[in-house]
Amino acid sequence: MTTTPDILVIEDDTIMREALSDWLRAAGYRVRTAADGDAGLAGVKLAVPALVVTDIHLPGTSGDAIISQLKRDYPQVAVIAISGMFNSGHGLDSGAALALGAARALTKPFKRAELLRAVAELLGPSAHSHI
Repeated sequence: MTTTPDILVIEDDTIMREALSDWLRAAGYRVRTAADGDAGLAGVKLAVPALVVTDIHLPGTSGDAIISQLKRDYPQVAVIAISGMFNSGHGLDSGAALALGAARALTKPFKRAELLRAVAELLGPSAHSHI
């Protein structure tokens, strides 16, 4: 077991993916990224992370399918679902994401502190955390 938890961020929006990655790295976590659902699942199979942060609306395999597969095949992996569409009446809402097995659901846009708080609650603070 490593001392620094590995987090996989699955997000198709380049700017959002880079921001999430930067925020988590700055907080002391090791981060890998994937630009779509298929690449995200391949990344999990390659090296199982401690936590997955996944967008719900993704090209290829959708975020809800990712959550379902992770909970079935890798129940030890914590999941944070993110979406700008939660509770909009379109697609999956935050309650449904939690029912699928996500430990947390964050509605975009969210603040850096909200993400880091959710990660720290699930993984414990990183060695460099200042939350």
